[in-house]
Amino acid sequence: MTIAEPLTPEQRLLFIDELDHESIRQLQHDTAKAHQLTPYFHDTLKKGVTGPTLAVIPAGRFEMGSEPSEVGHQREEAPRHLTMITKPFAMGIYPITGEEFRLFRQDTEWFLRPELIWHEGRYPAINVRIEDIKLFLAWLSMQTGATYRLPTEAEWEYAARAGTTTPFHHGEDVSCKEVHFNPLFPYKEKLDKRRWYLPRCFPSPKASEVGLQAANAWGLHDVHGNVWEFTQDHWTASHLYANRDGRPSNSANPYWYVTKGGSWFDPAARARSAARKKRYLDEMDTNLGFRVVREL
Repeated sequence: MTIAEPLTPEQRLLFIDELDHESIRQLQHDTAKAHQLTPYFHDTLKKGVTGPTLAVIPAGRFEMGSEPSEVGHQREEAPRHLTMITKPFAMGIYPITGEEFRLFRQDTEWFLRPELIWHEGRYPAINVRIEDIKLFLAWLSMQTGATYRLPTEAEWEYAARAGTTTPFHHGEDVSCKEVHFNPLFPYKEKLDKRRWYLPRCFPSPKASEVGLQAANAWGLHDVHGNVWEFTQDHWTASHLYANRDGRPSNSANPYWYVTKGGSWFDPAARARSAARKKRYLDEMDTNLGFRVVREL
């Protein structure tokens, strides 16, 4: 009788890229149930109002980055590599909005510089530094009793892909009706290598309200376009020395952070799941926001 060898931690994690849409949703449901949660939930703040709506993201394995053959590929997205997300987590289904950040401002008297463009309501919070985001996350954690933080770069891409291996979770192509990017630089025309084209949408001078486009399989909106989103990871020039558990390499630059998702100001190719952009630790912009992770 042959005794089977015990499974390694890697083997115990499902390879999400091989699952179909229904299996992806079922895994999310099962993970939520195991943590006595629903797939979509929110915490209640001490102030008596609801916190950001969150989606449960299961643990699993996936291929991170892009191949040189992918249209829009950049050197910093290579090499494509197997990455493990060993613990489930919950992620905001939208970037943090102006109305959500206003609660923090009112409670802490955080100073909003009057010379900067600011969003209210359901538009993404913009023009906040990474240190301001850390203050918001500490406040949100205190208000809810849960641990809130920024996603790692691997968590962000894993959640955004939701089991897909295509440039966008929609597929190989994307239109300005599905993603809020700069329509002067669409993806299909780049794919066809056209020399000229007529944009199908009018360029926008700012981000749109969150949630206007369809969500991915795990219920996340706006992972492509609208605003770039901070991750907690410091910048690396490539994935060459990335750790298989999603941690960045020791060569990460402490002065720069990885942002993901593209924006209303950028070409469609910059909104791909694998796309990444470095931002300085003190940087603010009208096309730069953030999305939260809540630990389970």
